[in-house]
Amino acid sequence: MIPMSLAQVAAVTGGKLSETADPQALVTGGVEYDSRKAGPGGLFLAIPGAKADGHDFAAKAHAQGAVATIATRPIDSPAVYVDDAIAALTLLAKHVASVAKARIIGVTGSNGKTSTKDLIGQLCARLGPTVATEANFNNELGHPYTVCRVEPDTEYLVLELAARGLGHITQLCEIAPPTIGVVLNVGISHLDGFGSIETTAKAKSELPRFIGADGSVLLNADDPRVAAMADVTSASVARYGIREDAEIRAADIDPRDGRHAFTLVTPAGAARVELNLWGDHHVYNALAAAGVLWKLGAAPDEIAAGLGEAGRLSERRMDVFTRPDGTVVIDDSYNANPASMGAAVRALGQLPTGGRRIAVLGLMADLQELEEECHRRLGEQARDAGVDEIIAVGDGTQPIIDGADGVTATHVPDQAAAIALLENRLRPGDAVLVKGSRYRTWDVADHLRAKEETDQ
Repeated sequence: MIPMSLAQVAAVTGGKLSETADPQALVTGGVEYDSRKAGPGGLFLAIPGAKADGHDFAAKAHAQGAVATIATRPIDSPAVYVDDAIAALTLLAKHVASVAKARIIGVTGSNGKTSTKDLIGQLCARLGPTVATEANFNNELGHPYTVCRVEPDTEYLVLELAARGLGHITQLCEIAPPTIGVVLNVGISHLDGFGSIETTAKAKSELPRFIGADGSVLLNADDPRVAAMADVTSASVARYGIREDAEIRAADIDPRDGRHAFTLVTPAGAARVELNLWGDHHVYNALAAAGVLWKLGAAPDEIAAGLGEAGRLSERRMDVFTRPDGTVVIDDSYNANPASMGAAVRALGQLPTGGRRIAVLGLMADLQELEEECHRRLGEQARDAGVDEIIAVGDGTQPIIDGADGVTATHVPDQAAAIALLENRLRPGDAVLVKGSRYRTWDVADHLRAKEETDQ
């Protein structure tokens, strides 16, 4: 974190120091809400939870070197007392962002945010010290937590911006105002919060709306709802995609074995990119990252080299590995919506294998009245991608079976049944995709991973 005295921390957060807290004690480490990660020079954020109260671990955090605890009730170790711990963290993050020298880059979209943020973070790290959102810490806790990791020498701060309703992205932008924004796509997801794809588009447009005339926005030229956001921002706009008129585009795309190659075309020149990431959707993610790096002044050859060396950072996202029996597994089980499911079954269809292609598919949540239609369409997409067998897991997934006409397809009630069926069906050389909304296929992926041998 940007070094601050406890007196400054109290002033920024509107808190009050405990009698045992030294106002001049300097905070130089990060802010942690997991006492196991609290360390020398840091702050511990005590959050009351359903299963445990962070205040009970304040003494442990202090013993590990934390300067003080941000607390909402009396504790026996140095503290900054506040009314609301998350609100205090937010105020602290706003201060850090306001005094840091880092260029702030915001990424949003219905899917692909985490993978694209990971790409941008890896590319920026080649230019200078970089802080990026870990995994998908993109909400009211994870966002300010990430901002507070910025240090005096940090040059780039890459933030994933998520929303489940209108106004959420604006609130995150107000904590750490981006000067470069990326909008990936607008799709069917979180309809329980947005209600419609039109509202989703309005929510995603909050990022380009927020960025001022001195900033830059990268928009997906091939998504009409995203491309239209050029009309709502005063920032300079660059578009990326496969359209001929996109400033950042992919030409001569070669699907190879599912890890695509393409020629990156930019206003500064062209370079050949060979991705090490599985799935055609990563072409768009790579183009978005390339656009950011172009805005930061990187040359096409430098961008292409970085994209070729970039790897998967976040778990359960297109993680391809081979078991000792020769079975290839695609663990993309972290979450799912119609667009990411479509990309995943296409990736399975492109994966080289001498055996069968089997898709274990769980429910796509939060689709409201579109649930049956989207799952039926997924079955059709799997069939069209060349999937040989489908195992649909749990309630609500029967329409996948209905849509996969002509494909061997089985509906099972739960993950245990899916595992049992796989154990009976799998043969050496088969390829298996595991995907579904949160937790709904994790047990299946973990069972397959127990026999993991090598990453692809």
